[in-house]
Amino acid sequence: MKLGIVGLPNVGKSTLFNSLTKAGAESANYPFCTIDPNVGVVTVPDERLNKLAALYDSDKITPAVIEFVDIAGLVKGASKGEGLGNQFLSNIREVDAIVHVVRCFEDTNVIHVDGSVDPLRDIETINMELIFSDIEILERRIAKTSKGARNDKALAKELDILNRLKAHLEEMNLAISFEVNDDDEAALLPTLNLLTYKPVIYAANVSEDELADDAASNPNVCKVREYAAENHSEVFAICAQIEQELSELDDDEKKEFLEDLGLTESGLDKLVKASYHLLGLISYLTAGKQETRAWTITEGTKAPGAAGKIHTDFERGFIRAEVVNYQDLLDCGSYTAAKDKGLVRLEGKEYVVKDGDVILFRFNV
Repeated sequence: MKLGIVGLPNVGKSTLFNSLTKAGAESANYPFCTIDPNVGVVTVPDERLNKLAALYDSDKITPAVIEFVDIAGLVKGASKGEGLGNQFLSNIREVDAIVHVVRCFEDTNVIHVDGSVDPLRDIETINMELIFSDIEILERRIAKTSKGARNDKALAKELDILNRLKAHLEEMNLAISFEVNDDDEAALLPTLNLLTYKPVIYAANVSEDELADDAASNPNVCKVREYAAENHSEVFAICAQIEQELSELDDDEKKEFLEDLGLTESGLDKLVKASYHLLGLISYLTAGKQETRAWTITEGTKAPGAAGKIHTDFERGFIRAEVVNYQDLLDCGSYTAAKDKGLVRLEGKEYVVKDGDVILFRFNV
C-alpha cells in the first residue's frame, strides 16, 4: 500500500511524515528503507504476528508495510508553477490514497500560510491544485483521442466521457464524484490516474490536550468530519507533535506514554485502520518455523488470488487452502490441536479469504 501525504506549509505535514516513518520502522524492528528523501517504508502494527511467531518459534517476522510519500511543493498556485510547481505530480500519481494533513490547532508561534486557521479553506486550496492538474491530463488525453474518434465508435464514446469529465472538473468538482452511466465508463475512470479520483484520508492535526476525547470539542475538526462524511472520505484526529515524541520511544515507553495521555492507540495505528477501511483491505497470515508473515489483500479476494500474493506459481497451480482462524489457533495452542478439534478447514478455489485467516496453501505446477 502506498499513501501520499499532502498539506499546505506549516500544517504539520513534514513533522507527521518524519515521525510516522521513524516510529513505524523502529517499533517492529524493521529495517527502515529510504527510497529517496521523501519516501519511507513503515511496518503495519499487528500484535497477531508476535503471538503467532511465539507459537511457531518462528525465526523471522515479516509484517505488512506501507510506503509513505511526502508530497512537497503543494502550495496555492502549484499547478501554475508556484512553490515547487508540478514536481509533486510524478510522486502522487502512483499512490493508492491521499493522506491530507489539515491544521486544526491554534498556535501564535506557528504562522499559517494564509494568515488564519481554516481547514475547509485549506482543503479547497489543495483540491483546486489537484483539479487543475487533472484538467491538464484530460486535455492531453482528449487531444490524442480526438484524432481517431471520427472513425472509431469506442474512441468516440471515450471522447464523450472525457469531455463530460473535464466539464465536471471545471466546475471545481472532484473526479471521484463524477457520475458514470455504464460499466464501460466506470472501467475507464481508474485508468486515467486522476489525482481527484483517489480516495482521501484527512488527518486533523490538533493540540495535545484535545486528543483524549478524539478532538470532539474542536470546531475545526467537526467541520472536517462533516466534509469527509459528505465526500466518502475517512478522517482521524492526530497530534503531529505527540507522534514526534512517540517516535523517540521504545514499545514499552510508547505504551506508557499513550496511557498517561489517556490514549489507546498512536496516530500510526489510526492511520492504518483508516487506510485499510477506506481501501477495503484485510490481512491474512502465514506461519511456520521459518517465518510468520502478514499479507495484505483486497476484501473479497478468493483463495487463489490470495495465494498469488505469495507467488504467481501458488495461484497458477492452486489445489486447496488449509485455513484456521487466528484466534482459534491461538486458543488451541498448536496447529495439530486445532486440526484435532476440526477447526482447520480445507477450502477450494471459491473460498473468500477473511481477515485473520491463517493459511497453508497447497499447489502443484
